[in-house]
Amino acid sequence: MPSTSALSRSTAKSPESEKITINMGFVDLGHIDLLVAEGFYSNRTDFIRTAIRTHLATHAEVLRQAVTRKMLVLGLQRFSAADLEAVHAAGEKLQIRVLGLAVIDPNVSPALAIAAIDSVTVLGALHASPAVKAALAGRIR
Repeated sequence: MPSTSALSRSTAKSPESEKITINMGFVDLGHIDLLVAEGFYSNRTDFIRTAIRTHLATHAEVLRQAVTRKMLVLGLQRFSAADLEAVHAAGEKLQIRVLGLAVIDPNVSPALAIAAIDSVTVLGALHASPAVKAALAGRIR
């Protein structure tokens, strides 16, 4: 079965980030606000992004090994109707493995998605129509 690396990457514009929500204790939040007020960070978001990047850098080698071991495509991977039709016409099915953003174009029908995609593993975000996500629900890991 082909992996996602067999498909070409699209240069179409996609979102650069995904919004997340976290709950924090009041004291931790106060500490962040104090660091912002003291000029260490421009705002709460700057602090949180910096903290996350620092923590990820601490584990960079473990992450690199895991990406390699799990055969994940890093970054953005877009799947067009033409890509999926070609896979289906070849009698194959995709095993999508992405660390970052996987996009299944809005014009992909649920039937085509089912016919061309065997499994979906996305560490990050999956953007697809609600109908395609519902059709692939049993194949998303």
